[in-house]
Amino acid sequence: MVEETTKKLLGMVEIPKEIIEDFNKSVEDIVGLQKKINEYLDKEITSLLALVLLGAITLDVSDIHIEPQEDKARLRFRIDGILNDIVFFDTTTYRNMLSRIKLLSKLKLNVAKKPQEGRFSLIKGNSLIEIRSSSLPSEYGESILMRILNPKNLMELEKLGLRKDLYNIIDQQIKVPNGMIIVSGPTGSGKTTTLYAFLMKIKTSEIKIITIEDPIEYHLAGISQTQVNPEEEYTFSKGLMSIMRQDPDVILIGETRDSETAKISLQASLTGHLVLTTIHTNDAAGTIPRLTDLGAKLSTVAPAIKTIISQRLIRLVCKKCLVVSSPSKEDLDEIKRSLKSLPKNIEVPRNFDAIKIPKTSEKGCRDCNFTGYIGRKGIFEISVIDAQIEKFILTDQPVSSIKELFVKKGMITIYQSGLIEVVLGNTTIEEVERVVGIEEKLAVTRKKRSK
Repeated sequence: MVEETTKKLLGMVEIPKEIIEDFNKSVEDIVGLQKKINEYLDKEITSLLALVLLGAITLDVSDIHIEPQEDKARLRFRIDGILNDIVFFDTTTYRNMLSRIKLLSKLKLNVAKKPQEGRFSLIKGNSLIEIRSSSLPSEYGESILMRILNPKNLMELEKLGLRKDLYNIIDQQIKVPNGMIIVSGPTGSGKTTTLYAFLMKIKTSEIKIITIEDPIEYHLAGISQTQVNPEEEYTFSKGLMSIMRQDPDVILIGETRDSETAKISLQASLTGHLVLTTIHTNDAAGTIPRLTDLGAKLSTVAPAIKTIISQRLIRLVCKKCLVVSSPSKEDLDEIKRSLKSLPKNIEVPRNFDAIKIPKTSEKGCRDCNFTGYIGRKGIFEISVIDAQIEKFILTDQPVSSIKELFVKKGMITIYQSGLIEVVLGNTTIEEVERVVGIEEKLAVTRKKRSK
């Protein structure tokens, strides 16, 4: 139970039991939520916001967007990576909603022309859920984003949905005593969830783990977590230097985004520490030039990095309304071309001519909010840096050459990982191309034509 004293703290909002009961009686899907929110538009703003938050949590929404327009405001939910329009409301409701969110988030009510960031906690029954909020000045007012950090999204390594071959690689690499493991990908690709899964796997009473994050997304028992605070000049680089004096065994750096952080973290990995971090790159191979762009030297990068992981999140087809059929000739040729050289330890049907692949139903169903998809999972490419790759990195090669060597050494690309999920009946080719892009597909085609 959440204690009564906790509930009374500033920055806490509790969803009233009567709203939960009303919601449970009449809301079964996104359409029902839209109708219910419209009913609450005339009620007090605290009830409206409570309903919006309750609906978002129930529908597994990752982000709530409130966007002012010329004569109204739009409420959107990001579900499984896709934005969905929920309702439009008038400017008066928008202003009241804005004030309520800023008050809860401890943002300055009288500041509208500068971006602000804050957070508050949501209490639903016995659950405590963190909401990270931010405001951004726009043409017609402040755009508000609320990111939902639901503890239920924390996953152990065994539940990440990794293929057996990938799990075995990661399980081995996170047990090394030193070196750097980097997880790359765009915002919202699940990098932090992956790193937290690593920490939960390796934490014991025998090692000291310290993190520096911006912000702390989930609180992990038995781990020392710190948060950057630019106003107090506590940055990633300064925090990392302080962490090094605390005798850690494992260091997690929320993101490597500047030269000083990159240099210190690389040095830490070379001096007996296991360093886990994230970086924004398109693929695993792009991590090397990204670090050099940040000012790191190849002579440090090459021996420091032990593993590079790149990932994306793909939507899974709804098992209740999906349709399976034989792939078109073009799709079958693409699957054969991309997966024909898979190692034998990859568990996937090999008789591609007999496979049937999923397609989403045109109308979907209530379970998947009429989208044809429900839930997401990660797709990955992982490269372990061995002596040959280390020497190759030192020769300052372009991304294309680095990737070619990664693949030659056995790396299954993100695109191939996506197609494996298609063949296994978990997603569609359209979803893989949406998430990964068609550049990988075109690259494979160009390579074939050049031979």
